[in-house]
Amino acid sequence: MSTHHNRAGLRYAIIGAGMAGLLAGIKLGEAGEDFTLYEKADRLGGTWRDNRYPGLTCDVPAHAYTYSFEPYAEWEAYYAKGDEIRTYFELTAAKYGVMPRIRFGCEVISCIWRDDQACWALGLSTGEMVEADVVIAASGVLHHPRLPEIEGLDRFAGDIFHSARWQDDAGIEGARVGVIGNGSTGVQIITALHERAESLVHFQRSPQWIMPVPYFRYSEEERDAFRRDRGLIDAIRHDKDYWANIHRFTQAITDIDGPEIAMIEKVCLDNLENSVRDPLLREKLRPDYRAACKRLIYSWCYYDAVQQPNVTVEREGIARIEPEGVRLKDGRLHALDTLVLATGFQADRFIRPTEVLGRNGVSLDDVWSMRPTAYYAVTIPHFPNFFMLNGPTGPVGNFSLIDIAERQWGYIEQLLAPLREGEVRSVEPKAEAHAAYEERRVAAARTTIFGSGCSSWYLDATGIPSSWPWSYEAFAEAMAQPVMQDYILTSVAEPVALS
Repeated sequence: MSTHHNRAGLRYAIIGAGMAGLLAGIKLGEAGEDFTLYEKADRLGGTWRDNRYPGLTCDVPAHAYTYSFEPYAEWEAYYAKGDEIRTYFELTAAKYGVMPRIRFGCEVISCIWRDDQACWALGLSTGEMVEADVVIAASGVLHHPRLPEIEGLDRFAGDIFHSARWQDDAGIEGARVGVIGNGSTGVQIITALHERAESLVHFQRSPQWIMPVPYFRYSEEERDAFRRDRGLIDAIRHDKDYWANIHRFTQAITDIDGPEIAMIEKVCLDNLENSVRDPLLREKLRPDYRAACKRLIYSWCYYDAVQQPNVTVEREGIARIEPEGVRLKDGRLHALDTLVLATGFQADRFIRPTEVLGRNGVSLDDVWSMRPTAYYAVTIPHFPNFFMLNGPTGPVGNFSLIDIAERQWGYIEQLLAPLREGEVRSVEPKAEAHAAYEERRVAAARTTIFGSGCSSWYLDATGIPSSWPWSYEAFAEAMAQPVMQDYILTSVAEPVALS
């Protein structure tokens, strides 16, 4: 690759030291590029740092939830616990020399494009201003906790906290514990706490479709075999049943009357029928919306947990929180010592609240006033040399976001090539290309399972599903090669385009 035109080397700023930011750092480091990674917290790991509640488990098989170039033989079980995943990212960042390039405790407050110099000026929480030619926004999706709008949250006399702000000194052992929220987090907390709490109440507005999955621990002998033979790990990563499930899942999302979604619903309902003995509890746990409309719950033990004598499933609506506990709309009070809010995240924030101003001072807040969106989830018109990993309209679901980020990085690298060659000073998508993409995407999204009538964090403020509405193969194909005529490449010689 010729670098004789190179603008004395490009300066890259990566925002966020979670899974995607570390990927960008590793790849830029391997290419010999000059980068700094800005992380607002005091350690890396992103969602796997913030979330450390009991029972935290990734619902992608552990060996499939790693960077493709960095397999890991040490997983303790088929599904990995959160602290193991954080350890994996810490070890990987150290191995690839990324750690010295991370500035911890350093939040990017503003990100402003300077037309005259064709670079970004980043305002940091330390008060500094730094410059970068390229910004990689890897701030993640699930990092701003969403608190429920329930009267009296501030009046509860016991321990009360969001699941992503877990308090290690909270009363759990032998205590009366309530959990509000029934996504993966709420389900995992219930499965972990029922043996420790005196009583456990699971408050849920709507029951979940629970997909039964295998769970087993790896023996030391098996881990030793993984260490010696990477092929054994690759066999799990590339397992045809695992990938068949992913393709079946994305097919089910897009063809809501097809055989794939019918099969998913049958497997989940059989799981309910065969696992829950008490007919009253079984009806309480029966979903009244389509499977996969909310994120499917993968669990091998939730139905066991809720059938324990000290666990109560509560479907009655909450009227308010009182100092003693949770008052229901029918007047009953659940007296509690500890209340956990497993109520999810504001999934529409992405890089916000960072102020991002693009060409001619265009504000990202204004561009995203209706909904966050990006061209093929990666780039945004009027924001040159600005690339997102796991940004808005990307695929979300029961598969590895590491794989998604790696495919996106392959796409980004092809857009970086002309910048690295020194042929152009900036690259950004054409507004009309993005508008056409978004029009197609919204039309397709309305017809997906996510748009079939439930409330979920997949929906934007207008009720449109915010995620990729096509197949996994379509995403892989789109990421394989950018359509370069959909991009504006401003050459070094010409004046800055002001379109």
